[in-house]
Amino acid sequence: MWKKRKTVSFNPHKAGIAAAVSVALFVSSAMALKAPQKEQKPFGLIFGTAYGPDDRPLYGVKIQIHPVGKKRPNWELMSDHRGEFAQRVPLNPADYEISGEAEITPIVDGKPQPSRKKRVKATAKVRVDKDVEQDISLHLRD
Repeated sequence: MWKKRKTVSFNPHKAGIAAAVSVALFVSSAMALKAPQKEQKPFGLIFGTAYGPDDRPLYGVKIQIHPVGKKRPNWELMSDHRGEFAQRVPLNPADYEISGEAEITPIVDGKPQPSRKKRVKATAKVRVDKDVEQDISLHLRD
């Protein structure tokens, strides 16, 4: 019994593409190794948790952070599903004011009461000096 042999033909076009791709990968990896690393400036971190009137973490609280003495916020963010928020700030000694505001809808007998919505607010101050991290709690009240 004779077995047929498969003939494999050489395709110079495909070989050229493969060679070009391998050279491109080699060059890009060599450039990545030589790329200068960006110098990161030191920063502080203000992180905290926003709590509602029932002392449970509150989602969707609008957080504003600005240096004491300035009216306009430098950073605006929202609390996550665990009521947490975090913001990087310059590591220069400074006092910051953190304010939180939310609109809540009371629930009575398992039903939301949209006609009884109320705004809750809180403000806290924190000093970023030598400590890199500052942890705060915002307890929002009427």
